[in-house]
Amino acid sequence: MPSLAVEKLNISYFRSHRAIQIACDPRPLAIYGANGAGKTNILEAVSLLSPGRGVRRASATDMVQKPENLGWKIKAVVRLHDRKYEIETWSENGNSRQVRIDNKNVTQVKLGKIVRILWLIPAMDRLWTEAADGRRRFLDRMTLSFDADHAENVLIYEKAMRERNRLLKDQVRDEHWYRAIESQMAKAAIKIRISRKEALKLVDAAQECSETIFPSAHLELVNAEDVEMPTNSQDLAELFSQYRKRDIIVGRTLLGPHRDDLYGVFSDKNIPAKDSSTGEQKALLISLILANCRALKEKTGTTPLLLLDEVAAHLDSNRREALYDEICALGAQAWLTGTGPELFQELGGRAQHLLAMDGDGKSSIAFK
Repeated sequence: MPSLAVEKLNISYFRSHRAIQIACDPRPLAIYGANGAGKTNILEAVSLLSPGRGVRRASATDMVQKPENLGWKIKAVVRLHDRKYEIETWSENGNSRQVRIDNKNVTQVKLGKIVRILWLIPAMDRLWTEAADGRRRFLDRMTLSFDADHAENVLIYEKAMRERNRLLKDQVRDEHWYRAIESQMAKAAIKIRISRKEALKLVDAAQECSETIFPSAHLELVNAEDVEMPTNSQDLAELFSQYRKRDIIVGRTLLGPHRDDLYGVFSDKNIPAKDSSTGEQKALLISLILANCRALKEKTGTTPLLLLDEVAAHLDSNRREALYDEICALGAQAWLTGTGPELFQELGGRAQHLLAMDGDGKSSIAFK
């Protein structure tokens, strides 16, 4: 039985769904239906059970059902090992989303200590060839799965960096204005980089000891400035100070974990992931998600929820079967989407099969 599973999911006025209720057992969920039937919207709702802006990185306003604009709400019963949690998250009048766990208002950071979620969506297919920010988000999602405090450390760093950037843009040169801010940035930055490196180490180890038909990728953390980063906060604060004149010229902070990048190498061919074929890049991403899942189960005893949007459409039957076998062997509750039931034949009775429909502007879902 999966150590983490959604048992009930209620979605209200969210995207295309006015009212959807799904009662789940611990098995994977194969959700199929025509394009526009709201399949990805269900995955997005599940992704909001974790910290952040979900699989689409959308604003709370963008998630509300139009034209009503009444606000949206997601309620779920989540089981973690032997304990159940009632989680609610919602937004009203376009305001930032709120979170309640077991009838107590909490911050989003609290979600990361309960619900660990990994996802793969079509927009991530270009991960290796596009800008660094997408790879950084991918890395931080991986890191957050191991370290629930990572999200808070990132928030602390980014808040301090915004304050520093305001000083830089205003051409402030008095170092007294910078000292406390740079010290705070440095302390958070060291924690962020330690957590990121540890996550990469764990995922690399999981790839080395696994038997899978999916190719492995060696991952490295690099920074845009190609500078050897200090390993203690005092030295890093001093480096921020040394960069200050240069940062004032450009009006922003040029050094720090916000400019880290993830460099991947296709291990079997020893070539950069960005130079691999489109199919190979997709297979590498699947491999990394599975390795992350294995590493997390080994380290914490908890298998994360997996959200895999339209993944099966890019795989032949052998790789689909291998993917499903690995998901089931890991004991993960995976939420998978596809356009037709044939994409999930290899799962058979190992999964729950749901048909998503959209008629007369009203979405619905039915178990098959």
